[in-house]
Amino acid sequence: MDSTGLALLELGAILFALGMMGRVAGRFGMSPIPLYLLGGLAFGEGGIVQMRAAAEFGHLAGEIGVVLLLLLLGLEYTAAELVTGLRRSWVAGLLDIVANATPGVLVALLLGWGAVGAVTMGGVTYISSSGIVAKVLNDLGRLGNRETPVILSILVFEDLAMAVYLPILTMMLAGLSFAAGAKSLCIAMVAITVVLVVALRYGRYVSAIVDSNDNEVFLLKLLGAALLVAGVASSLNVSAAVGAFLLGIAISGSTAQEAAKLLEPLRDLFAAIFFVAFGLNTDPKAIPPVLGWAVALAIVTALTKIGTGWWAAKRQGIRRMGRARAGAALVARGEFSIVIAGLAVSVGGVDPQLAALASAYVLMMAVLGPIVARLVEPAVRLVQRERPSVDPVVGH
Repeated sequence: MDSTGLALLELGAILFALGMMGRVAGRFGMSPIPLYLLGGLAFGEGGIVQMRAAAEFGHLAGEIGVVLLLLLLGLEYTAAELVTGLRRSWVAGLLDIVANATPGVLVALLLGWGAVGAVTMGGVTYISSSGIVAKVLNDLGRLGNRETPVILSILVFEDLAMAVYLPILTMMLAGLSFAAGAKSLCIAMVAITVVLVVALRYGRYVSAIVDSNDNEVFLLKLLGAALLVAGVASSLNVSAAVGAFLLGIAISGSTAQEAAKLLEPLRDLFAAIFFVAFGLNTDPKAIPPVLGWAVALAIVTALTKIGTGWWAAKRQGIRRMGRARAGAALVARGEFSIVIAGLAVSVGGVDPQLAALASAYVLMMAVLGPIVARLVEPAVRLVQRERPSVDPVVGH
């Protein structure tokens, strides 16, 4: 069989397998991310069956998946919401960074991975999965609860923190000098500020440029603009993901809503390929040596996320059960942890074992997060040894 035929055969098998995995995940009400990672591990280096022919497409599709993930994330927020969320949650956001990035940093240093590995692992353990958290809140009917604005404001802060963190990580991975790194970071900060100002005052003009009544034209302009901005950002060492995120923020109103609907299926497809591609590049044999560290990180960072949510909700005067729900909702890690690890591994600036540790950690946290969110209420009631109380306003 020629190389093209083999690549098509392997790609078709991978896509069909992804569909089956997604169906299984939906049946059990869980995120498909762990299954996608497992699929990649099974068919990559050291796996059951190695699929090398589709690897080149998988790499490029994975990059597009990251761009679409961040673009859709930006579309979810308006500039005003980001500014309001930042004002409301900056104290809790700083606690979130310290409490949840520190365990990852310490483990990387203990394993001898240096400053770059420490910064990478700090990001992996820091950021919650917005996608998993949103799905869990919706599935459990908690979108109207008093603690939900607290959860969302912390997620907004995390997303903004990523816009600063990713250029720093990109700079370190590229091995830039202090002066070049400072220049790259300044460019990123200026870009973020300019986009927020433009989105606040002139967002309707940006939306008008990409908008179209023809879905085909709309999709081409959206995807083209996202890839162009991501490419320019990447060439400036700012991070392609940040460029896509900022473009999403700049698009507002009904245009943003229509864009999200149109791009969602594409995002899900390319994001799934991204997770598989990450798994394909991770040797399963590298996981057992770091499995103990992954378990330790999972336990510690689950507790630190619960503590962060509890403290943030308490500051807003929310009752004990709401505080527990807020903390439990933040436990899940997923897409962005893998985006960070994938960025580091693709550049080759970190120890190869980091990919294995990140994979094992995210596998655990993507499964553990929804479980903790579901079990937190009966657990709190058991500890309190009293009848379920009714929170005011929301009736939960």
